[in-house]
Amino acid sequence: MREACDLVVVGAGPGGLAAACRAAEAGLEVLVLDTQPEPGGQVWRGEARKGANRLARRWLTRFAASGARFRPGARVVAAPEPGVLLVEEGSSSFAVRYSRAVLATGARERFLPFPGWTLPGVLGVSGLQVLIKDGLPIRGKRVVLAGTGPLLLAAAATIHAHGGEVLYIAEQASAESHWGFALQLWRHPTKLLQGALMSAALIRVPTSTDAWVIAAEGEGRVESVRLSVRGREEQLRCDYLGAAYGLVPNLEVARLLGCETSAGTVVVNERMETRVPKVHAVGELLGIGGMDQALVTGELAGLVAAEQPIPVELERTWHRVRAFAAQLARHDAPRAELRRLATPDTLLCRCEDVPLSALEGCQNLREARLYARLGMGACQGRTCGTAAQTLFGWSGEDVRPPCLPARIGSLRLPSDVSSTHTRES
Repeated sequence: MREACDLVVVGAGPGGLAAACRAAEAGLEVLVLDTQPEPGGQVWRGEARKGANRLARRWLTRFAASGARFRPGARVVAAPEPGVLLVEEGSSSFAVRYSRAVLATGARERFLPFPGWTLPGVLGVSGLQVLIKDGLPIRGKRVVLAGTGPLLLAAAATIHAHGGEVLYIAEQASAESHWGFALQLWRHPTKLLQGALMSAALIRVPTSTDAWVIAAEGEGRVESVRLSVRGREEQLRCDYLGAAYGLVPNLEVARLLGCETSAGTVVVNERMETRVPKVHAVGELLGIGGMDQALVTGELAGLVAAEQPIPVELERTWHRVRAFAAQLARHDAPRAELRRLATPDTLLCRCEDVPLSALEGCQNLREARLYARLGMGACQGRTCGTAAQTLFGWSGEDVRPPCLPARIGSLRLPSDVSSTHTRES
């Protein structure tokens, strides 16, 4: 099976939707691929059905009317030649021949290992929030949240709204860094208002900077958490622990296509163009900046792909949200103490049961993969590889196809995929 389009958008979160809308409204034939069953990505998860978020509803309605096509449950697994993607969709697979591409693959949580982090009931901050939105019973449950950045407040607000009890919010950033970041939010009124509203709803929840998880403990599942709080140790009994240290971009598809990366982000110019001709990157791939960055960069990439003029106000907005992303990166940078929490027998790769001690003598991710099987499991290093980069300062590996576990048949280029696309742009 094959698809052909002027523009393929990989990812249907806010950035992908904005790019697709702008390009399709300008007359391009647009195909949007996403692993989820509905458009909206993680940030607007379920909004296609609920319609509770006004901004999400506006963009999802616009997307539905744009003429862009959506393929749900679609995972890009390989790129055998320029202008072609191989995609798995359920039990089938197909190839996409495209003239231009917009990569909007978003980000994932950064997990750093500590004793007990693999116990049932220990989840990521955003992961716990997603499960609650999808129906996890949380009413009456005691939850501790630990990590960094705005995700802590967002997750706490979701838990509170669904009847859960947030016992503690542990922010790893120093007080100086945290309040320095907060004082800059006057430049971003919308974010300041959002933060103020969530903080007001959580006014009775104990919160501290300079705080992080030392260990999770329990028999069979998490029962309590030990925290370091401004130099002293505290222990709390809980039912769930949400712990993650910010977000990192999902670079696999970008690296698969040969895009240049630097400091864990995709290198682009002011037109969202990567160093690979006719391939654009948007949203969190440029550095973690949230929904505003996703939308503005998505619009820019969609307009450029369709060879449309760029409104001056859109360019100004991009410069403003880019400054916020730089401030957030400095705030969310993991502190040195987090790199020393894991003991020699703490699992680093939970897919392959690789303890920290197994990496002794390894100099980089490649050696860790070859000698200790780090990242050889189902997630292909998406969790442990990122953790190892943070713990040891290793750089990320180049991605080789398939960039996700795939069926052998999905890697075969269909014979009916021609070498040129009939609608060159």
